[in-house]
Amino acid sequence: MAAPIITTRAEAARTLAETLLGGMGDRWRHTAGVAARASDLALALGLDHDLLVAAAWLHDIGYAAPLVDTGFHPIDGARHLTAEGWPARVAGLVAYHSGARFVAEVRGLSAALAEFPDERSVVSDALTYADQTVGPRGDRVDPAARYAEMLHRHGPCSVNAQVDPVRGPHLRAIAARIEHLLHS
Repeated sequence: MAAPIITTRAEAARTLAETLLGGMGDRWRHTAGVAARASDLALALGLDHDLLVAAAWLHDIGYAAPLVDTGFHPIDGARHLTAEGWPARVAGLVAYHSGARFVAEVRGLSAALAEFPDERSVVSDALTYADQTVGPRGDRVDPAARYAEMLHRHGPCSVNAQVDPVRGPHLRAIAARIEHLLHS
């Protein structure tokens, strides 16, 4: 039997994500949950389904051991995507998801992050919202609960805790914008 033909960006993204993260337990479950949530959001909001779902499948590939370079998964994932010929828009969505710019600044990685386009659009908001409404095991969660869990998991002295005064309001604003669109 011949191998299946991959016909969409989202299908190719799923294949790549599964290759890199499929054996990582909760990381894979979270990724699959984010992709499912992104699919629902794309349909509900009339967004480019293929683009958003592809970015959702790929948003955490930078956690895969072979891709770790800077140790900051949004940049490491985006660099891999660029090296593999993925569109700059997909790499940019991965690079900037979930307020990555705030963490990059504290980690001294703003210049590395600036290698990628930051579109600040409804699509990027939807990717962040999908990520912030799916827990570590792939379950749907409230954005506030997800953020609190992340801060607890990383600890009070983490970079995530350091950037909380700016990143927290940023993520809450994204959640409010997407929820407004969903209820309009």
